[in-house]
Amino acid sequence: MKITVDRYQSDPDSTVSRVSVDGVFVCYGLEDGYRAQKVAGETRIPAGAYVIGVRKVGGFHGRYARDVRFKDIHRGMLHILDIPNFEWVLIHVGNTHEHTAGCLLVGTAVNATPGRMSIGASAVAYRKLYSMVIDAAEAGDLWIEYIDNDRAGG
Repeated sequence: MKITVDRYQSDPDSTVSRVSVDGVFVCYGLEDGYRAQKVAGETRIPAGAYVIGVRKVGGFHGRYARDVRFKDIHRGMLHILDIPNFEWVLIHVGNTHEHTAGCLLVGTAVNATPGRMSIGASAVAYRKLYSMVIDAAEAGDLWIEYIDNDRAGG
């Protein structure tokens, strides 16, 4: 199973994308902005394909296991693995670049206006995406591809 993150608009702080599963649109995504040189907590991950595992330790895992919005479906965090120079990159809820440190946030609504980029209804989108892919992640059969359509030359 494959998640595709089609990055289509960015500014220095934020990137918005269309997120699909096996070619079917599911929600929007938001990440940090592109930087040629990594700045810790402020740079999106490089375009490419990565395996997604399930992380069953850490702060996010504990919070989501107790959170009334997610505890009925939570089986661990979707953890993007083996990204050069990045660690602990997750898919989770949030609305602006201030809520991510390289992670992918998801939402059902998007504001793609440079300087004001954000997503909305993040918990709704997260539940939908998570429910679609968690079985594949646990089976070791989930990967994610990031495509840079927001920058000239990719």
